[in-house]
This record gives sequence, structure tokens and C-alpha cells, in this order.
Amino acid sequence: MKRSMRLDALFERARILLDSTLSSPTILTYLEEFGYDLDRIQGGRQRYEAAWELQLQQQREYGEQIGATAERDRLWETANATYIKFVKIARIAFRRDGGVATQLGLNGPRRQSLSGWLMQAQQFYGNALGSDALLAGLANFGVTPAKLAAGKAEVDAVAAADLLQEKEKGEAQEATRKRDAAIDALEEWLGDFSAIVRIALEPEPQLLESLGIKEPSEV
Repeated sequence: MKRSMRLDALFERARILLDSTLSSPTILTYLEEFGYDLDRIQGGRQRYEAAWELQLQQQREYGEQIGATAERDRLWETANATYIKFVKIARIAFRRDGGVATQLGLNGPRRQSLSGWLMQAQQFYGNALGSDALLAGLANFGVTPAKLAAGKAEVDAVAAADLLQEKEKGEAQEATRKRDAAIDALEEWLGDFSAIVRIALEPEPQLLESLGIKEPSEV
């Protein structure tokens, strides 16, 4: 069973069990004999509410991470198209100058990882914009300083978006950790409670069914 389906089933089972118990004076009377008074059961309800709120928070954080990843990738695609065009032009403009090719990182394939791509692109724009000679050479092929500055801004936007994506990923991971801890605590409480409910209501199988429990207690 997928984890999302298992969690859905857990929350639904907990809600029915706790709400039905708390709304039945008869069931509460049976359980009080076994140490589960109203306050103790309400404590279980609070565990459920805490776990549910953390579940909602985890879904929000995960959704924000997905959105941040999509935005970063969109910006990367746009910036890469501009960068690759300039690299192709620069290879023509400086095809006889190995030193410039090294400065601009024109040799070899473009790196596929984001970190590697950022390093190559930042090297290209930083060195091109920092040299009057390189700017003049590129301008002969229509690549103006303004166009290079705009391309660099696209790369800077990718770098910023990547930082945001990493932040969102960290928050999603932390939200998942907190959610999982709350669920573990809820499941532990429900395990004991369900076992006692089966014992306490064994003489009243119809009450067990009203709580979503059909299995008798095991010997």
C-alpha cells in the first residue's frame, strides 16, 4: 500500500474511533473501567489533531518544493538557451585564440549538472563582461554588453531560484520528519487504545462495529 493511502486510512480510522467514542456516553462508561477516562481519550484526540495538522503542513511544504523546482527548471531552460547561443557565437569570434577560449570556458561539452552549468555560465559572463577586448570581439557578431548583462541576469536568477528550491526542500524534509514523529506517536497510542476497546466492548459487538472495529480481541 502506498504511504499516502496508508496515512489516509490511518487518519480516517483514528477519526472514527475517537469521535465515535467521545460521542457515546455508554462507550465512555465501559472504557473508564479500564483506565481510559474522558481526559485520557481527549488526549488521544489531541494527538490525532496534531498529527493531522502536521500532515497538512507537510503537504503544503512539499507542494512549495515542487513549485520551486519547476520554477528553477523553467528559468534554467531559458538561461541555457541564451548562454548556448552566446557560446556558439564566441567560438566563432575567438576561434583562433586559445587563450580566450580558456577564459570563457568554450572548450569541451557543457556540463549537465546544475552546479557545473552555473560554474561554466558564470565564468563565461564574468570574464566576457570584465574585458573590453572580449566585449569588442563579441560586439562584432551582434553580442552587445547589454545582451550579455541580460544573459548574466538570467543566470543569476537561476542561482537564486536554486537557493530557494534548496530552502523549500529542507523545509519539506523537516516537515516530513515532524509529521512522521507525530504519526508514530498517534499509532502507538491508538494501538493500546484499540486493544483496550476490544476488551472493554467485547460483550457489546454492535458498539465495536460503531467504532469501525470488527475483529474480536485475541487471546
